[in-house]
Amino acid sequence: MKVGLQISSFTWPGGDARIGETLAAIVRTADDAGFDSIWVMDHFIQIGSVGRPEEPMLEGMTALGFMAAHSTRARLGLMVGGIHYRQVGLWLKAVTTLDVLSGGRAWFGIGAAWNEQESRALGFPMPPLGERFEMLEEALRIVRLGWQDELGSQTAFEGRHYRPRHLLNSPQALSRPHPPILIGGGGERRTLRLVAQHGDATNVFGTDPDQLKHKYGVLRRHCEAVGRDYDSIEKTLLTQVSITSDGARHSLTPDQLVERLGRTTEAGAQHAIFSLRDVHELTNLELIGSHVIPQLRGLGQPSPVS
Repeated sequence: MKVGLQISSFTWPGGDARIGETLAAIVRTADDAGFDSIWVMDHFIQIGSVGRPEEPMLEGMTALGFMAAHSTRARLGLMVGGIHYRQVGLWLKAVTTLDVLSGGRAWFGIGAAWNEQESRALGFPMPPLGERFEMLEEALRIVRLGWQDELGSQTAFEGRHYRPRHLLNSPQALSRPHPPILIGGGGERRTLRLVAQHGDATNVFGTDPDQLKHKYGVLRRHCEAVGRDYDSIEKTLLTQVSITSDGARHSLTPDQLVERLGRTTEAGAQHAIFSLRDVHELTNLELIGSHVIPQLRGLGQPSPVS
């Protein structure tokens, strides 16, 4: 099993002036500890499940570029990008830029988005959900075209929502055949169908084995319907984690966390992404690196995305 880290809060000691140095320290520590991926949310105002709206929140793609400069091995991505926040050409260019500057370590995390309150507050037009899914499907087709060297400068796309005339993308992404595409959400009718058609990875929230088995079963049926190899899709999950060496303050010990994740690998999960409480306390990251990651390496089947 692979292990990722989601950084969802920037409310850290020292206030705004120290966000940069604290984020750099977190990223370096996670990278050195062996985390396979590091993610930030694509939000502009802090969400209610994490903190108050007034708490600090960084723009995601800019933060990832900063994180690329403070890491050498972990892949980097948004968990997950909101389709309506950027035009499709900017999605293509931004993810390609991250991939080039990180030496081929970008993820393209994308979804239909949900935070209407945030969009209205900052003035982002937010089409109805059905239209956002149409935009998402078109965008997934377009970025794949833009990541094809031999077609890039000549290909046009005529869609309902996007009509790029020349998908010239230079420099081209380093990841081959392209930065892996993770589609967020567990919607069974539309989201998981899009994963089967266009995704390299799926992401669902939680660790309940029965729920995971159900979601993965739905994905398998969508794959069968479109002729896609189910095993070619990486199964990731996002889970909130509080860990200490002794299990204090209702946290998990390393062994308890490994045991919990062992049940998810039996359900099919391959890549656990931790939303870690008190992530700025670097000893928690070091504890995962020394006592959790080595044990998780032996669980489950290898994930298709390196």
